[in-house]
Amino acid sequence: MAEERVQRRLAAILAADVAGYSRMMGRNEEGTLASLSAHRTEMIDPCIAEHRGRIVKTTGDGLLAEFASVVDAVRCAVTFQENMAARNADAQEDSRIEFRIGVNLGDVIVQDNDVFGDGVNVAARLEALAEPRGIFVSGDVFRQVDGKIEASFDDLGDQKLKNIERPTRVYRVQLGTEESVGHTESGPLPLPDKPSIAVLPFENMSGDAEQEFFADGITEDILTELSRFHELFVISRTSAFKYKGKAINIPEVARELGVQYVAEGSVRKAGDRVRVTIQLIDAETDRHIWAERYDRKLEDIFAIQDEISQAIVATLPGRVEAARRERAAHKPTDNMAAYELVLGGKLLHHRSMRDSNREALDMIERAIAIDPKYAHAHAWKACISAQAWGYGWVEDVEAAWGVVVSELETALALDDGDSDVHRILAAVNITYHDFDKANFHQGRALTLNPNDDLIVVQKGELLTWLGQPEEGIEWIKKAMRLNPYHPERFWNHLGRAHFVARQYREAITAFQSISAFDHSHRAFLAAANMQMGDEGAATAHADQVLALQPDFSIASYLETMHYAHDAERDHHREALLKAGLPE
Repeated sequence: MAEERVQRRLAAILAADVAGYSRMMGRNEEGTLASLSAHRTEMIDPCIAEHRGRIVKTTGDGLLAEFASVVDAVRCAVTFQENMAARNADAQEDSRIEFRIGVNLGDVIVQDNDVFGDGVNVAARLEALAEPRGIFVSGDVFRQVDGKIEASFDDLGDQKLKNIERPTRVYRVQLGTEESVGHTESGPLPLPDKPSIAVLPFENMSGDAEQEFFADGITEDILTELSRFHELFVISRTSAFKYKGKAINIPEVARELGVQYVAEGSVRKAGDRVRVTIQLIDAETDRHIWAERYDRKLEDIFAIQDEISQAIVATLPGRVEAARRERAAHKPTDNMAAYELVLGGKLLHHRSMRDSNREALDMIERAIAIDPKYAHAHAWKACISAQAWGYGWVEDVEAAWGVVVSELETALALDDGDSDVHRILAAVNITYHDFDKANFHQGRALTLNPNDDLIVVQKGELLTWLGQPEEGIEWIKKAMRLNPYHPERFWNHLGRAHFVARQYREAITAFQSISAFDHSHRAFLAAANMQMGDEGAATAHADQVLALQPDFSIASYLETMHYAHDAERDHHREALLKAGLPE
């Protein structure tokens, strides 16, 4: 008798289930079943049929559907989630039924109208990873639909899926249904309640590409000077430098950054002379309200920076008095070579790359050799060394940390008015769990530079460790507003603060905004989903934790957390244990 041939075909598989279904059933079994049935009959089944899909099977809280076209499958998933968002708009938060969806393209085995195989398993694993109201797709799906549907995708990198041998490239579909405190394309940011300004990167007019760092450094120094004024709202350098080298439309930039005023200018350095031009623009009317040109000796660059910041402040509405600054104006160094080396070192550090870090440290050390009493150079040697320590770019971890501490002590002794020194000292003392000292240095840093997004976000982080997460959340959101193009780690700070505040849904949303998860992000997601009653998602994230770090233990993991109170540590431990992670 001839052996029966296995039927196979290439198919797009959509897997969907209800987030937190067990919790909802435990609270209101009949209401949950009735609501889910209504969604199926009125929206879900027609949506799948409309997109030429076939429901293969259903479970109590989910379904599996097959599509001949991967484009149809993803369009169906997007329509599905958009329709569910509309249906949930008027529902009480605790009664909303929210789905997670995974879509994969693969070879499947067909038997008795059911489908099996890795093509199906990957879709199910993607669904388990997705956040409530989210859609995760595989790399194969992305390659087929990119440019063919009106949706954007976040590349989440290669992920190890449970019981799937090879890593799977995962993408998140951007739906526009999530609230976000960061930069979005949905509309202009609201203007702050005080004069707000962005300083765009100054153009290098020297005709020498090697002088690019000098123009960038001048821009950064002017930003730093303006940031010291409590009466102003100053956009961070990270967001301002997003516009470097681009054709600029001032009103459009102002809308994107949410500011009323924009400053732009140029720098020309030749020999021992420097020319700086600057203009201040009211973006609402696109009108120049002040402009100036400075032709000076290079040694006068600090005076030029101070005059520019004073002039801008005096020109803005309210005529903010420069005398109200809580610092004494001072010249950081008499040696221009040392100053230029520090400018270059800082800009290389901002690239956050190993080779750039090494080159930056070399420039800073040369600056210190030229002027050993240059406090800002010592502060930045500490900062650059801390970056190498944090990223694991050093062979001797203890020695590298010793450099950070000693350089900070030197910088503080030389100049108590450097905000970077106090910012890093606060971080060091958080690591040592000396919260009194951390509070002191954090407060001093804020006094010296209240518009520095790194200082502001660290205030929120410190409050979280101190058991005041609700207040910490507000500071973190303020930092995100100061820097609409903030680093992804700000989402980590926000997610952690929401978790400590027992705001688990918000914590999950924040962590899901990170493009590539490490084991720490996964651990928080496992804990938060478990606290939400979503055992499937919690287990999926816990599996990812162990895949990324096989020797993971809750005890060693919690040693990296800096909770000031046992209650917060115990809350975290219990959630991790419930998610199935090893003690």
